Amino acid sequence: MTDPRWDIQFEPEVECPPAVIETLRTAAEAVLHRRRCELATVTITIVGDERMRYYHQRFLNQNTATDVISFDLTDEFEEMCVFDLIVNAQLAAVQAQQRGHSPEAELTLYVIHGLLHNLGFDDGTPQEAARMHRTEEAVLETLGFGGIYYGRKQNTKSDG
Repeated sequence: MTDPRWDIQFEPEVECPPAVIETLRTAAEAVLHRRRCELATVTITIVGDERMRYYHQRFLNQNTATDVISFDLTDEFEEMCVFDLIVNAQLAAVQAQQRGHSPEAELTLYVIHGLLHNLGFDDGTPQEAARMHRTEEAVLETLGFGGIYYGRKQNTKSDG
């Protein structure tokens, strides 16, 4: 059941099964809850490498595909947080195979990572990155994926 405080919308530009969408929604809600975000609108666009390369070039002047781009569009005079995420499902599939977990887990990581950036986390220094990765791991654990960065304690989610 979705929380009425949070409006989480999906704009899949590539095929994404409904069960994966629901996992991504649950992950977004878990991050918002964990960070005590009271009101939020989150739009998550799911793309492939080509489209991500376009967005990466357009918004960050980088001519490469990347995993996630996040935008905080919150008006400083409003209570509601407004976040837009673009996540790369094609890269998630490749990275998941290399890292030994499911594409769903990897894509979920991208959503968590992007939202944490919007909520004040950074990964510019080793200490900040470690803090961010620990928080990502904690959310992934609650979703049944186990750890990705620091080892998998359990992995109850299917690998497909």
